[in-house]
Amino acid sequence: MWYEIREDEVLLKIKAVPNSGKNEIVGVLDDALKIKIKAPAVEGAANKELVKFLSKQFKVAKSDIRFVGGETSKQKRLALPYNEKIKAFLETIQEKTQ
Repeated sequence: MWYEIREDEVLLKIKAVPNSGKNEIVGVLDDALKIKIKAPAVEGAANKELVKFLSKQFKVAKSDIRFVGGETSKQKRLALPYNEKIKAFLETIQEKTQ
């Protein structure tokens, strides 16, 4: 499973694709949420851009998003606060993948 809900947070397994034309959520691919990021994978720029993008998408503070693993890998695990916006996103994407 590409996500796990734990009490008041959700853990997401993310496949980041840096150096993309724009920031966008592509969908679920190989048990991970594929996200394209404009920034290059240099000196943490893509990670910062990923956190900023997720912060805007799910209306959470950047400081509330933390890396659980894979900070230097394309396969990342991030923890975000579990809110209504994320809940709705998870339900929508589940419907698309069924």
